[in-house]
Amino acid sequence: MKIILKENVAGLGYKDDVVEVKDGYGRNYLIPQGKCIIASDAALKQLKEDLKQRAHKIAQAKADAEAAAKAIEGLKLTIAAKTGANGTVYGSVGAAQIAEALAKLGHDVDRKIISVKQPVKVVGVYVANVKFHKEVETEVEFEVVSEDAPVAEAPAAESAE
Repeated sequence: MKIILKENVAGLGYKDDVVEVKDGYGRNYLIPQGKCIIASDAALKQLKEDLKQRAHKIAQAKADAEAAAKAIEGLKLTIAAKTGANGTVYGSVGAAQIAEALAKLGHDVDRKIISVKQPVKVVGVYVANVKFHKEVETEVEFEVVSEDAPVAEAPAAESAE
């Protein structure tokens, strides 16, 4: 069954994408939830016209996403977490903590667009993927440290005597 997505659906596609799904998934979940419509000839023609009219808006959204990605590219975050004696994190560090750390640096990033490839359950250095737009994504490196560990301070500037 061919459908037109009305919103982004994780693992399936983005708004206004035409995708092929199994009949049951489309009819029993996506359509009743309002996430898509059936891709009839009339609906496809309407979509084509809408995309033509929104081309400028779409280009602007992509440019904004590229600017946001460039702003956080190369950042190295430090996230403090409660840990056991052997460096095991109580719980895990996820997208919410990464988004919070980015917010402290002045970058407003929604946690829903952040993904971490492996579970973060031990102190160490990891990489998170931030997908701003379907064509724009970047990686952010973050280090998980123990809350109990002493934080290294910058050496104080010595005064000239």
